[in-house]
Amino acid sequence: MNAPPTIRDGAREKAARIRLFLLDVDGVLTDGGIVYDANGLETKRFHVRDGHGIVMMRRAGIEVGIITGRNSPVTAVRARELGITLVIQGALDKAVALDRMLLDTGIPADAVSYVGDDIVDLPVFRRVGFRAAPADAESYVCEAADYVASKGGGQGAVREIVEFVLNAAGLWEKAASKYLGQ
Repeated sequence: MNAPPTIRDGAREKAARIRLFLLDVDGVLTDGGIVYDANGLETKRFHVRDGHGIVMMRRAGIEVGIITGRNSPVTAVRARELGITLVIQGALDKAVALDRMLLDTGIPADAVSYVGDDIVDLPVFRRVGFRAAPADAESYVCEAADYVASKGGGQGAVREIVEFVLNAAGLWEKAASKYLGQ
């Protein structure tokens, strides 16, 4: 059984303003493990419910993007599969990548969410309106987050965070109506 999520004061209000939902990959969309086959080809394991949560987020009218420090063909494939066109890979400085996303979208930083798990994500955390982390993120990332999921990276944490944001914004019914028969 997972511990309940950690929800800081003001988290719902911050989440309600989100227009751009940004994600790290390794440790957020995956469990952080990287597997190479004998030919050096990389594989990653993604949670299907996280993916569907991303689709629901987009259906509700919230843009989704990826900022990751690694370059990975697998990440590009997953982003295409989910309809994510805002993707920056190989971001050595994620704050610079965030600036590019803000410029490209015209969305102000206080209307942006970022889900991260490691020290390299803290510069982005300091700039965005809503910060979230999987349960197994580094402790200092969890301390800086507005919302810490009950689930770990690659284990449904993103879906949990998506549902929190959509509910806070009053968009859950819009995103889920196809399934709830409304």
